[in-house]
Amino acid sequence: MLGLAPAAAQLFLPFVAAIGLYVSWTDLKGMRIPNGSVILLALVFLVLGPFVLPIDVYGLRLLHLLAVLVLGFALTVMGVMGAGDAKFLAAAAPFVALADLRLMFMLLATTMLAAFVTHRVIKHTPLRRLAPDWESWTRDKDFPMGTALSTALTLYLALAAFS
Repeated sequence: MLGLAPAAAQLFLPFVAAIGLYVSWTDLKGMRIPNGSVILLALVFLVLGPFVLPIDVYGLRLLHLLAVLVLGFALTVMGVMGAGDAKFLAAAAPFVALADLRLMFMLLATTMLAAFVTHRVIKHTPLRRLAPDWESWTRDKDFPMGTALSTALTLYLALAAFS
């Protein structure tokens, strides 16, 4: 059993999955995660969270957003990650129960590796012609992390929803 109640995960999942698909697409296509999608993700938690989480848990999860935002800002300033990735992580943080942090890190590691390998392989195959104008194909040192981040969050919610 996960730290996030199945009912909460079931409510969040369709919204987060839709936003996640959009984030993946925009990051692959243009190497950016739009602020509107990050704000929408945070709003999903802000609006729906009080209906499925105890108020003390809800308040603590909002602190997760602030803590990850500050940490993400520092990592962005140091050049470790892009600003869009940091903002997405902050907006995603309240959805994850602290008890599930270990699982979330495993999901992140797995989705990052899978997304990186898949992206790099497709970049050098004829499949690339399906989306020839994607900015991510031309970047050798940068990677569209939005795909891995949104996939990890969606998988986490799916696991919680059906556990």
